[in-house]
Amino acid sequence: MVKEAQTARFAVAGLIMVALLAAAAAPSPLYPVYQQLWGFSDFTLTVIFAIYVLALLATMITLGSLADVVGTRSVLVAGLLIQIAAMVLFILADGVGPLIVARLVQGAATGLCTGAASAMIVAHQPSQPAGALVSGGSSPIGLALGAALAGLLVEYAPWPRQLVYWVLLGTYAALLTALILLPRDPVPRQPVRLRALVPRVGLPAAVRPIFIRRIPALLAIWAPAGLYLSLGASLIHTTFGVDNTFVVGLTLAVFFLPAPLATWRMRGMTPRRHGLLSFGLLGLGVLCTVVAVLVDSLVLYILASALAGAGFGAAFSRVMGTIGQAAPAADRSRTFATTFIVAYTAFSVPAVLAGLAAQHWGLVPTFIVYGLCEVGVVIIAAALAATSPKRGAPS
Repeated sequence: MVKEAQTARFAVAGLIMVALLAAAAAPSPLYPVYQQLWGFSDFTLTVIFAIYVLALLATMITLGSLADVVGTRSVLVAGLLIQIAAMVLFILADGVGPLIVARLVQGAATGLCTGAASAMIVAHQPSQPAGALVSGGSSPIGLALGAALAGLLVEYAPWPRQLVYWVLLGTYAALLTALILLPRDPVPRQPVRLRALVPRVGLPAAVRPIFIRRIPALLAIWAPAGLYLSLGASLIHTTFGVDNTFVVGLTLAVFFLPAPLATWRMRGMTPRRHGLLSFGLLGLGVLCTVVAVLVDSLVLYILASALAGAGFGAAFSRVMGTIGQAAPAADRSRTFATTFIVAYTAFSVPAVLAGLAAQHWGLVPTFIVYGLCEVGVVIIAAALAATSPKRGAPS
């Protein structure tokens, strides 16, 4: 029974992460629809995108370690209830203002759940490789699923602006039910005190040197994902002339789809070889997307996105596995919250700057400059990976 309960917690936590990231990506294929309907600029679009991340970061900074105090299950129940409220706000949104409010609530819910779900995955993983695969793979799977599902429903189903949120709402209700039916966390909980609400962004001493070395990797991994999900739909629509929303959603999803397979195929590599290959794929893929935009080739853009996505998934899974392995059990939620603060900062801040730049210099020049800068960051991350110990130290 104990083993079955652990497996159930592990599976539910992984599915929660998939569902959270699916909702994060779901609005992306809808952005051109919203723009056409409500007439806002590319910069406003990136602000709507970034509002989600700002709310997520604020919640992580304030409540990221709460699960270490009250338990992961309690935090996830609260977070899923807030996420359901966010889906209702998306369904009712009829302009930019309500859309921003919906993104704020969604970001707060995701920020509350992310550290707790990641900690639950590691606490109940059947093995370290399985935990790393789910911790790192659930994010790209969710992002791909959300983008593709939203595109499909917008193009071919009734209620194009609402149906995807109804589907997600039902998913969260099912996960909430499963979570409530799970036995409570077996780890003894600390007494609840107000100091649990005091911001505790930081890392245990054992994790700090490992984490700091991987900051360039987190920046290199998440910066292109932010660009693709914020401005990617507009770029595909305007540059390649794609009007079918499902095709736009699939094109966005292609960046994330190869991630789990690449993670699995590269799982047994030495740290040095893994780092060089994963960042090599990411850098080459981003560079090829720049070339695809320059030569106006949608096919090359899709292939290059898949190449970059394979590197994205493999690199992020390895980073998550290493940090999770080093984190003490009592500080896992705080450690993962800090990890995602860095990741989501890289996910949002460059995308907002790109949206501002696109207002002045155009979408295509902005994308090209952004891509070349991203390649530079990837080279730095690859250089650090190349100097990682071949044995003994975690990658």
